[in-house]
Amino acid sequence: MTRVAVTGASGFIGRHLLRELQARGVPAIAAGRNADGGIQADLRSPPPDLHEQLGRPDVLVHLAWGGLPNYQSMHHVEDEVPAHYAFIRSLVAAGLRRVVVAGTCYEYGMQYGPLHEALEARPVTAYGAGKDILRRMLEQLARTSGLELTWARLFYPWGEGQAPNALYPQLKAAVERGDREFAMSGGEQMRDYLPVADVARCIAGLAQPGRACGIVNVCSGRPVSVRSLVEGWIRDNGWSIQPVFGRMPYPAHEPMAFWGDDTKLRRVLDQGA
Repeated sequence: MTRVAVTGASGFIGRHLLRELQARGVPAIAAGRNADGGIQADLRSPPPDLHEQLGRPDVLVHLAWGGLPNYQSMHHVEDEVPAHYAFIRSLVAAGLRRVVVAGTCYEYGMQYGPLHEALEARPVTAYGAGKDILRRMLEQLARTSGLELTWARLFYPWGEGQAPNALYPQLKAAVERGDREFAMSGGEQMRDYLPVADVARCIAGLAQPGRACGIVNVCSGRPVSVRSLVEGWIRDNGWSIQPVFGRMPYPAHEPMAFWGDDTKLRRVLDQGA
């Protein structure tokens, strides 16, 4: 039975991943400063025997990352990258052989969809650049240590427990306040949104034995306009709020048409079915 350790387990995706692993009967343990029921460990100063405390897991799913939602802060490059690399390298030195790390679609920068894994990363945010630098460092570590690396490049997860500044929580909060209108952008931008439970399912699949997949887009592969997405959420939940389009500007760090190619993801998950 595969043993999985999860960092960032108390976060948005991490909580759903732990539930998914539990549903699959996969032994999982959380690690972090707020690891309820898991191993309390600061990523920046982990105990030297952390690998042993985690039960020498078969795979680490590394979801932890700080500094969000400020995508342009150099904190991502200057602080997050060295801390995360040192943390993973220390576990590899202690015997860890497989890791699944959460990347971001922001590594693609302003390229238009559909986006596939062979495309060159061209980040335009410090967050995307930080993730891209960490990926390249871990790829080099894998070449010299035998580490089996999967880089799960996440697109746009949404759902319960998401940060309050994200689109779905903002809409839900407006409904709960009794707002009659919801101000947003023109809504014509095309995005790749995936329910967080599906994201957790994909990551759990990528963490299965025998997987060293390199970069894998974790996405739906289906572009949807933000306008249609919001209207669908309102309709499906029976909400009476009215979206008002054009009140907010389009994000400057995202192209108008931006979605993932999920061909590799489907192939990898189908092989493990």
